[in-house]
Amino acid sequence: MTVTIYHNPKCGTSRNVLAMLREAGEEPQVIDYLKTPPGREKLVSLIAAMGVSPRAILRQKGTPYDELGLGEDKWSDDELIDFMVEHPILMNRPIVETPLGTKLCRPSETVLELLPEDAVKAFTKEDGEVVR
Repeated sequence: MTVTIYHNPKCGTSRNVLAMLREAGEEPQVIDYLKTPPGREKLVSLIAAMGVSPRAILRQKGTPYDELGLGEDKWSDDELIDFMVEHPILMNRPIVETPLGTKLCRPSETVLELLPEDAVKAFTKEDGEVVR
């Protein structure tokens, strides 16, 4: 199975998702999206594959979201995508693509919906929370 994770190694949720993928026996293509942003075309395709609006994957915390006034309703989907292309930190993470679908995996156990049933038998997050 081909699996890709748009990852930020500084993010605990992203690290947990990567660990769950590996626990499931997958060695995903890991894209540090801050160093290698997906680009506009790929970002549009990820959003379409998730079936969400661009606003649904915007990240506020630790980003220029407030400075740019992105909470205002005046921005079109295309404009929001342009902001994420210009400022990749605005893209929430981790986003995972598998043959079973594409999702923003927040909370981290959302990734289980993208894996074969029972692919992860037991997993404990970095903070000690048991997922299975």
